[in-house]
Amino acid sequence: MSGIYIHIPFCRKACHYCNFHFSTQIQHIDAFVEALLKEIELQQEYITGPIETLYLGGGTPSLLSSAHLDKIIEKINTHFNLASNIEFTLEANPDDIDLEKTKTWKTKGINRLSIGIQSFQDEALAWMNRAHSTKQSHNALENAKAAGIHNISTDLIYGTPHLSDQALIKDIEILNSYEIPHISCYALTVEEKTALYSLIQKQKIENVDAEKQARHFEIVVDQLSNIGFEHYEISNFAKPGHRSKHNSNYWKGIPYLGLGPSAHSFNIESRQWNVANNHLYIQSISENKVPFEVENLEIATRYNEYMMISLRLLEGFKLEEIEKRFGKAYLAHTQLTLTPLIAEGKINQSENRFAITKNARFLADGIASDFFIVD
Repeated sequence: MSGIYIHIPFCRKACHYCNFHFSTQIQHIDAFVEALLKEIELQQEYITGPIETLYLGGGTPSLLSSAHLDKIIEKINTHFNLASNIEFTLEANPDDIDLEKTKTWKTKGINRLSIGIQSFQDEALAWMNRAHSTKQSHNALENAKAAGIHNISTDLIYGTPHLSDQALIKDIEILNSYEIPHISCYALTVEEKTALYSLIQKQKIENVDAEKQARHFEIVVDQLSNIGFEHYEISNFAKPGHRSKHNSNYWKGIPYLGLGPSAHSFNIESRQWNVANNHLYIQSISENKVPFEVENLEIATRYNEYMMISLRLLEGFKLEEIEKRFGKAYLAHTQLTLTPLIAEGKINQSENRFAITKNARFLADGIASDFFIVD
């Protein structure tokens, strides 16, 4: 089984914190869609076998018209073998979700929505420069469920300067009241080349507080665990049976094809990524060329990525899997690195699996880097 990710690089408004590739020049969507349809044809040989997951991300895929979606879905069906039980996710902003549109999405086979709530605090939404209001978030969740789409994931952002502990708890309580089965929670990250970074550098707004972010992470973990969510990946929580199949396959190292500007593809031996420029993407595709760079993955790189991903997951990793994938030398390196981390209480062993302890999960990426092999 494989997956397909389609990057829709358009947004109505630029969120201050976002470092994903997008454009607010939405008048160019038609030209982009035509290029995307051509790329689907050009890339049809990249992966084989049934497609288990299809994910429209961005950007803001909910900006696509019904006609755009019809063309994309028809082209995907023509050139790929889609599994009968495919997980078909559409990322959507609350301000795009009304009852009729959501009913239409469902008729097209979309059976999962990922909704960018981010916060139910209007002050927080304004600070992030989000395009929607708290009222629109409530309406979006109500409309999605009324349309018969119950497999819903929502995003929350914590650790912003003005977000109190009680406001964060209230956000979680609201999502629980809607019986949302999957929640992705992210600490606000200040990335270079974003409006947020510039505003902080100019001291126009307050910087994030690392201690507050760590505290908020613990609140999120405790609150969601108490209401039956499984903390299956550092930033992701699911009710039983509602893990994201698409993202889980990423983390398991299953091949996937990325379509659209800036989208990444992976086939175990190499990774490639499309140019992050809409104009150059459209121009190149018009010449029947996919504008990508490729990296052949050396064994050390594959090991480092495997450890990074595995230690973000609830299940962690098995030593026999290390040996099977990378050989005895990497097994010995892993065992040597494990010893002090276990002694420090950062990693525990359950039968034949090793995973980061609950108290150390906020430090997962740093712990994973201890295992990295640098050529």
